[in-house]
Amino acid sequence: MRKWSAGTAVGLAALALALVAAPAGLGKDGDVRVAGKCTKSSTSKLKLSDEDGRIEVEFEVDQNRNGVRWNVVIRQDGRRIARLTRVTRGPSGSFEARVLAPNRAGADAFRARAVSPSGEVCTAQASF
Repeated sequence: MRKWSAGTAVGLAALALALVAAPAGLGKDGDVRVAGKCTKSSTSKLKLSDEDGRIEVEFEVDQNRNGVRWNVVIRQDGRRIARLTRVTRGPSGSFEARVLAPNRAGADAFRARAVSPSGEVCTAQASF
């Protein structure tokens, strides 16, 4: 059985407290990252980050199948800011939709939605 020194125990306790106190969904440099939801087996995620005073919005869908065309809509505070078409590509069968949005006063709420030809819907939402 191993005994811990008082300094090691205090260090581990401080590390545990820091991990618990960290805001969920925040990445390094203040990025916000959230997992989305899909109606079938695909996965989605949304990342929001500061980009020279604007907000970079990155919505990714991973279907594990290449060549599938998805229709994507991104909204900021309920207003459509982008309507895009993206095609899944190798090697992972995914696509990324990226737009720059204005950073308005207060919190900005973003919603992303993608629909495949088979009717699968992927969504994600976050605030920045």
